[in-house]
Amino acid sequence: MGDWVTQWRVEFLGREWNFVDIGSVVVVLGLHCLTLLSPFHFNWPAFWAAVALYFVTGVSVNLSYHRQLSHRSFKLPKWLEYLFAYCAVLSFQRSPLEWVSIHRSHHQFTDTLKDPHSPVRGFWYSHMGWIFDYHSRFGSYEARLKNVGDLKREPFYIFLHYTYPLHAIGLGVVLYAVGGLPFLVWGLGVRSVVFLHATFGINSICHTWGQVVWDTGDLSRNNWLIGLMAHGEGWHNNHHAFEQSARHGLEWWQVDVTWYVIRFLEAIGLATDVKLPTETQMKRRALTVNNKISEEKAEAKVINNGKLE
Repeated sequence: MGDWVTQWRVEFLGREWNFVDIGSVVVVLGLHCLTLLSPFHFNWPAFWAAVALYFVTGVSVNLSYHRQLSHRSFKLPKWLEYLFAYCAVLSFQRSPLEWVSIHRSHHQFTDTLKDPHSPVRGFWYSHMGWIFDYHSRFGSYEARLKNVGDLKREPFYIFLHYTYPLHAIGLGVVLYAVGGLPFLVWGLGVRSVVFLHATFGINSICHTWGQVVWDTGDLSRNNWLIGLMAHGEGWHNNHHAFEQSARHGLEWWQVDVTWYVIRFLEAIGLATDVKLPTETQMKRRALTVNNKISEEKAEAKVINNGKLE
């Protein structure tokens, strides 16, 4: 407990805050406060509206922000690509430019101090602390978005980058107009908070607890609970082994709802150039008894190198 309190003081009180950090706190705190009202404003239509939006916005984040824009795992017609990106914006997970930039940096500097949400800084930091620290994500204002030049060439993504909060807030207005406070509380508050923590869990839980199947040289884990909550994103060791794969749940029993949507789009001719790991790649990454020992040594090295002085 003492270490957690010390870390909290460093992350919150021992640094300079800027407007983006304060805005992030206001949004996250506001959504959590809204969620606290859920027991008092429950009805079934509001609940099912939240379930539907959880699926639409959550799958869109995974399919658009992550698997298509970050890793180019497949291609879609532009109108459909933009539709999924717009639905993802409604999740309160920032703009496509910033999300993709952070994620590409995560893969470039996995589990080091340069990782934007590195677990070597502690569980709290990798789960939520990083989103309140703009400096930890980009270092400086000038350094932001350096690795998303491909997306910055598209006016639609520039538009979403500068307007993304308005779209999520607009959805809240629509929900309130349709179903009053129950729709707002469940369709915006509960839905957003649950999926935010599911996404945060990929950065924290899936780098701490779970099964290691592939030789990745980092702390990534497959976690079935996050796999279910985050529509297939919890098979994180699979993902780190085969970053460009459109499919994360590589076994039949690894539920990957996002992949099912991509596979459906491929079947009807809308998704093309769908990338999957080859048999040769899978054999090369397979975790044998010998390289399991190497994996454990690599894990210890990552942790030791990442310790803060």
